[in-house]
Amino acid sequence: MSVIENNSSTAVERAFGILEAVSERAVGMTNSEISRKLEIPKSTASYLLNTLTQLGYLHKEEETGKFRLGLKMMSLGRAVQIGEDLKETALPMMRKLVERTGLTAHLAVLDHGEAVYLEKVDAPSFIQMNTWVGKRMQVNSTAVGKAISAHLEPYKVEAVIKQHGLKKRTPKTITVAGKFWRELEKVKEKGYAVDDEENSLGARCVAAAIFDETGNAIAAIGVSGTTAEVNRSSIGKIVEQVKEATQKISQQFGYRGITHRNHL
Repeated sequence: MSVIENNSSTAVERAFGILEAVSERAVGMTNSEISRKLEIPKSTASYLLNTLTQLGYLHKEEETGKFRLGLKMMSLGRAVQIGEDLKETALPMMRKLVERTGLTAHLAVLDHGEAVYLEKVDAPSFIQMNTWVGKRMQVNSTAVGKAISAHLEPYKVEAVIKQHGLKKRTPKTITVAGKFWRELEKVKEKGYAVDDEENSLGARCVAAAIFDETGNAIAAIGVSGTTAEVNRSSIGKIVEQVKEATQKISQQFGYRGITHRNHL
């Protein structure tokens, strides 16, 4: 390890040490207190404290000079808690969906412009989806990705497209921005999204978004199966069951929005 890498590693360790120290003191801590506790020079503590404050992870009280956890740190904690609450709330619904549809169910959220699976319940059939908790997926080729993206502010969708592009997974993947925008408009209107062999040939998925009390789409639940399992005659019932499940979960998170009608 080079000197630069070693210094960077030490700075990161000290920054996390400061955050941990401050989190343990409800009344906050001063520069001097942090310096003594972590056994680092005051100048070093001051530099790190100022950086963490500028980034929003700490807040400095002008009257006392003490540092407390900032709003960004609290929002990170809230995000973790929401994720745990989501899994706990969604899992029974997902199991019921699997029982009713015979398909594999996934719970997904958006993270840095990608759909990430938080939970999965496998279908009872011998055909298993090649997915796992933690798998990262493109939003343009997945039903869960489209279901959440349809309810994002336009500038956020533009940022996702700019960051990740609209990569081709199969011949059916939407790779043109204009077509993707029209797809999201359709998803928002209908209240559900479909991945019609856009991520994997031979597989079809249906998903709908989960909303919080403010109306923000915080996650999506999707069910996946083969094109034979999710076909023209069965998809209407599957859509109905997925939307019913996500609506019930949304209500548990305080959402009181309208219920979309199916447009098949």
